[in-house]
Amino acid sequence: MTIAFYPGSFDPITNGHIDVLVQALHVAPRVVVAIGVHPGKAPLFSFEERAELIRAAIGEALPARRDDVTVVSFDRLVVDAARDHGATLLIRGLRDGTDLDYEMQMAGMNRQMAPDVQTVFLPAGTASRPITATLVRQIAAMGGDVSAFVPKAVLHALAAKRRP
Repeated sequence: MTIAFYPGSFDPITNGHIDVLVQALHVAPRVVVAIGVHPGKAPLFSFEERAELIRAAIGEALPARRDDVTVVSFDRLVVDAARDHGATLLIRGLRDGTDLDYEMQMAGMNRQMAPDVQTVFLPAGTASRPITATLVRQIAAMGGDVSAFVPKAVLHALAAKRRP
């Protein structure tokens, strides 16, 4: 069975991430959503919170496929983590040409290190192209409405982070 590995920080998961995840499930019957954990970074949400938000978003968007998605953490090279989980596909979402330039470099390096793990680029849908987790965090921190950009569980979690 083909397993796809979808890495990212997912801090928090956005509708753009969900768009790519839905597409990934059309490419592979199983997808491992891999949350990158970097000791030097201070994310808004802990790994446990991000994992729970991802599971909730999957349950909301893809209830029939929730068992086909696993959420894990990783803190090493993405190709090594993908291999550890039996993945042969590496999923990368693209919003625009800037993403493509960066992702092409990463795909080339990853292919040199792990020729058995193929990178698959999936284009973001028109509605989710402008969405980034960074912008979502910034807008939410300033009291803006991010309901069009994130799943309901994330919207509630962001509001809870703002409460004293």
